[in-house]
Amino acid sequence: MTSVDSFPSPSHHHPKAGEPAWDLALMYPLQGDWSVDNYLALDRGMMVEYSDGFVRVLPMPSLLHQWIVRFLFLAMERFVSQYGLGEVFFAPLPIRLTATKYREPDIVFIRPDRVRSMKGQPDGADLVVEVVSEGKESHERDYVEKRSEYAAAGIGEYWIVDPEARAIIVLVLDGDTYSEHGVFRGEMLVTSVLLDGLVVSVNEVFAKCDADYC
Repeated sequence: MTSVDSFPSPSHHHPKAGEPAWDLALMYPLQGDWSVDNYLALDRGMMVEYSDGFVRVLPMPSLLHQWIVRFLFLAMERFVSQYGLGEVFFAPLPIRLTATKYREPDIVFIRPDRVRSMKGQPDGADLVVEVVSEGKESHERDYVEKRSEYAAAGIGEYWIVDPEARAIIVLVLDGDTYSEHGVFRGEMLVTSVLLDGLVVSVNEVFAKCDADYC
């Protein structure tokens, strides 16, 4: 009998043309062959991004990752709601960057004029936040790939929240590329260009870090 252990493990690597979408296939193991380790390794139920015919399953988030996302979402939601600036959403919510590219930012801010319907997925965004997961692939994806793609899609502001570096980088669109509004660490307060007046404490964002990670 073929078991799920016969198949490759999820790698979150760059997909190659002609190979099966193993990460998706592994969401459907043979009945009766499930184990706890199999379940956790398969990233079952995780977010999936799409680019020009390729799909990629994102890594399983940690408690710390989700705590940071929740903290930032609540801070942005309070500010945006107070001033009626638009809507703030959190993943999973695919946003369309192009006709053939969808990404899953951890947090998305959208101005009212962008919300034409509450059905389907939004076309682009005005501000996105990514909390960097552990590992080289995640670092490359958020610092390089998504920086380029979000800029090309005209997203006005991009926050890279890096628990390992214990830093928050705020990028603002300058033409067709991003420039740094600031790199915020320690006792500093994060500010936004797009959401003028929003202030977030770096230390509070990383309050749940421990000695082993950030």
